[in-house]
Amino acid sequence: MTKSIRRRAVLVGAAMLSICAALPGLAQDKPTLRFSAVFSEQDIRAGMMKQFGEAIADIATLEPYYGGNLFKQGTELVALQRGNLEMGNIAPQDVSNQIPAWSVLTSGYLFRDADHLRAFFDSEVGAEFKKMAEYQLGIHILGPTYFGIRQVGLRGDKKITTPADMAGIKLRMPGGDAWQFLGTALGANPTPMAYAEVYTGLQTGAIDGQDNPLPNVENMKFFEVMDQIVLTSHLVGYDLLVISKTAWDAMSPENQAALEAAARDAIDMSQEAHVAREAALLEQFKAAGLDIYEPDVAAFRENAQKLYLESDLAKDWPEGVIERINAL
Repeated sequence: MTKSIRRRAVLVGAAMLSICAALPGLAQDKPTLRFSAVFSEQDIRAGMMKQFGEAIADIATLEPYYGGNLFKQGTELVALQRGNLEMGNIAPQDVSNQIPAWSVLTSGYLFRDADHLRAFFDSEVGAEFKKMAEYQLGIHILGPTYFGIRQVGLRGDKKITTPADMAGIKLRMPGGDAWQFLGTALGANPTPMAYAEVYTGLQTGAIDGQDNPLPNVENMKFFEVMDQIVLTSHLVGYDLLVISKTAWDAMSPENQAALEAAARDAIDMSQEAHVAREAALLEQFKAAGLDIYEPDVAAFRENAQKLYLESDLAKDWPEGVIERINAL
């Protein structure tokens, strides 16, 4: 009798293993999606990822790592490609290092604001760039994560209306040819300087100005040693929320759709919070006594795009892409 029961138990166990082998979804737990970003856990975008993780809890487990604790800035894309990471917050500049055509998406005065950025990634031309990344790099782009628009902050009371008014201004820009070119495209004399030295540089007059999104101006207290903020809006700051194609392809179409919807909702929340923060900071800086005004942005955009198109930076850009993006 005991032998018979044991034999039936073995047969039932074998049958269950056979069923699980035929239906992998029953045998496996939810996938774990490790996410890496250099922004801190206090960043608005960390709240975005918290919302995203909660929304996809039924289909996957999000395992976030912030502050570059898992992978350092600039190494996340390679980690995704090597299968060492499932999700990341990737700079478009890192994509352009491997796909030169993508460098257009890092140029000044391409996107007008956060809404224009989103319109691009939702458009036909945006889909073409996303396909490049998917097929050439093995990543699926869920959307752009906006974090602010770079504005010019200056010492002194010289009124800035057009790029010609920036002539002779020593404008601190990050190091690197692309950043220095952007400073030239603004009409200024671009000056490389370490980020940590900018406050003292403004204070002593070593530089006449700097460019950063408004939250950076607050965080670094640059407003204390500036007299004005010129709303040039020359570069929309964003990264890319991506998932490796390997992890993406392993999901069912239904789960892919759920992941896309959750990402869109979370990105919307983050974008709205960033835009509201920028608006609040404008009022805060005005109250602190800074002169804040908008120059002839159209003149700045026209001058910058002309210089970009005439430069070597544009040699890999798809023909007509600037016009297609401007028309959105």
